[in-house]
Amino acid sequence: MSLAHLLLRHALQTPDRAAIFNGTVVHATYGLWAARSAALAQRLQAAGLVPGDSVVLFMRNHPRYLEILWAAWWAGLVVVPVNAKLHAREVEWIIDNAQARWAFVTADVAPEALAGLECQIDVETPQADALLAPMDNTAVPAPTERQPDDVAWLFYTSGTTGRPKGVMLTHRNLMTMGLTYFVDVDPVSPADAIVYGAPMSHGAGIYAIPHLMAGARHVVPASGGVDPAELFALGRALGPLSTFAAPTIVKRLVDHAEEAGLTPEDAAQSFKTIVYGGAPMYAADIARALRVMGPRFVQIYGQGETPMVGTALSRAQLADVAHPRYGARMASVGVAQTPVQLRVSDEHGVDLPVGEIGEVLIKGDSVMAGYWRNPDATAAAIRDGWLFTGDVGCLDADGFLTLKDRSKDLIISGGSNIYPREVEEVLLTAPGVIEVAVVGAPDPEWGEVVVAFVVAQPGARVTPHSLDQHCLEHIARFKRPKRYVLVDSLPKNNYGKVLKTELRSRLSGS
Repeated sequence: MSLAHLLLRHALQTPDRAAIFNGTVVHATYGLWAARSAALAQRLQAAGLVPGDSVVLFMRNHPRYLEILWAAWWAGLVVVPVNAKLHAREVEWIIDNAQARWAFVTADVAPEALAGLECQIDVETPQADALLAPMDNTAVPAPTERQPDDVAWLFYTSGTTGRPKGVMLTHRNLMTMGLTYFVDVDPVSPADAIVYGAPMSHGAGIYAIPHLMAGARHVVPASGGVDPAELFALGRALGPLSTFAAPTIVKRLVDHAEEAGLTPEDAAQSFKTIVYGGAPMYAADIARALRVMGPRFVQIYGQGETPMVGTALSRAQLADVAHPRYGARMASVGVAQTPVQLRVSDEHGVDLPVGEIGEVLIKGDSVMAGYWRNPDATAAAIRDGWLFTGDVGCLDADGFLTLKDRSKDLIISGGSNIYPREVEEVLLTAPGVIEVAVVGAPDPEWGEVVVAFVVAQPGARVTPHSLDQHCLEHIARFKRPKRYVLVDSLPKNNYGKVLKTELRSRLSGS
């Protein structure tokens, strides 16, 4: 069992069907996609890579992302997708921790050689062309066999200890996610197309799996990112598109539609389905999105540890305005998806009654195998098969989950996860800084922004500019605080623990 067999199946049945698009231009048919992936797989094996070895993908959205992803699986390798916004030092830590041997990059993301690799390939070079060139033989070799519980995708989440944790997702996990999409999110046919505006290293890329299962088309915008005008135009040219988007991206799409004077019928020509998740979406914002673009939205809740599988709020539920509990349902994240069980428990794992607030627990075949080289974190997160998500919420009598809070430290800004501890540890190395506390503040555009409260040494010259420069030298730009608040001291309880609730209250004015 390997995810690569999904590609081989369509390559054998419909080799001439257009599969990957660079903008409106066909980049590969299903037959050519398979031939390129199989050829690269053979060359990776010839270079000495063996099943279970890791390869890093550190690149902007690119048509070759999919070819390399499936090539790795074809060779029985583990893919390590890396956020293109990360700092080189952060990427090198991941390379070392994952024991990755090769990396595929784009020059705009990785202009310099990354330490710790045997080989680094720029996917836009003649070297990459040669590696992906189909073999002379006409028969495409079968993919390397893997077991359902072999790791396929090693996804690094931001860690509360200041270092990210590698989430081990197996072929079974990702197969489960793919099949679940058709039941709980959206049906897909070969005539459909998914567009990758959001990073392919995250949920958007994972949703390539169900669309490949269905033999659909895969569209990478020529810009490689999110340009609302470009996405609407692509939809009109190629047929209504499906996509995954953080709420900030949804807002940009809705803003464009409204500014351009588009009707819901016009929007329907460009978009079939917009799946949103990764951050809270205010009820007013989804109500506006439905009003401007019509019933093309589905909400999902999941984590990297249970990829894209947790709960879903369907387009029918979002459109059912006559339901007596419509307001509450729209504020929820939906009901448990088909392959998982969902509970809300106290700190001891004891189920709580309907309506009471506690930690969200998830169990099923989508739940990760554990954290890479981190048995303690695995044991803390998975108990008796249940994933303790760290998210706080409650269930109603109909099984709808409403999130009340997230794990204490997590900040979600523009759909990206940021853990304060990671930012705090960097700021504590800045000259003149003795104490730091980082919290999230509500923001209408980003959902939340990072705010750092900083205590300086007496007489030290510490400024927001100096702190910002220090952060830019050590962590990804998107993680750095948007505001620096210099204070004489941090509020603490009797045990010396910083009272972040009080800091959040200061920011909100309450």
